[in-house]
Amino acid sequence: MGYIYLYTGTGGGKTANALGLALRSVGHGHKVVIIQFLKWWKNTGEYKIRKKLQPYYEIYQFGRKGWIGLSNLGEEDKKLAREGLEFAKKVVKEKKPHLLVLDEINLALHCNLLEPEEVLDLLNKIPKKTDVVLTGRYAPKELMERADFVNEVKDIKHPKEIPTTKGIQY
Repeated sequence: MGYIYLYTGTGGGKTANALGLALRSVGHGHKVVIIQFLKWWKNTGEYKIRKKLQPYYEIYQFGRKGWIGLSNLGEEDKKLAREGLEFAKKVVKEKKPHLLVLDEINLALHCNLLEPEEVLDLLNKIPKKTDVVLTGRYAPKELMERADFVNEVKDIKHPKEIPTTKGIQY
């Protein structure tokens, strides 16, 4: 039976948790598909490794180039989020991955780029052999109730100036 894992909260490490599960899954020869919402930057470790981990690991991004802030999202962002969700439906049917990661889907929901009912509909159509990871701040109550595992990443302490270390934060 596939399980749903949800990582939310204001602390760092939600995507890193999901990527850790992806690495474990690939290590067992399982197919992993990562779909990133609101992300576009190709210089991240999780994107750069894709060719080395083929055919077990695939990653796709559905975000507008350049960071414009959450308060400046618009129709193009909604369109990209919708494309990402439709792509997830297609991937589940055609590729039947062992692990499907929907990175930052909670944030896309929080920003009203998608509706919780749409994501729940997708989750209800996931094959029993596929585990799903949902990441992002501000997870809606509906997804937390539907998930089998919910983990909140809480920011307790960080440096005044948060570092962006290659290989750690990206």
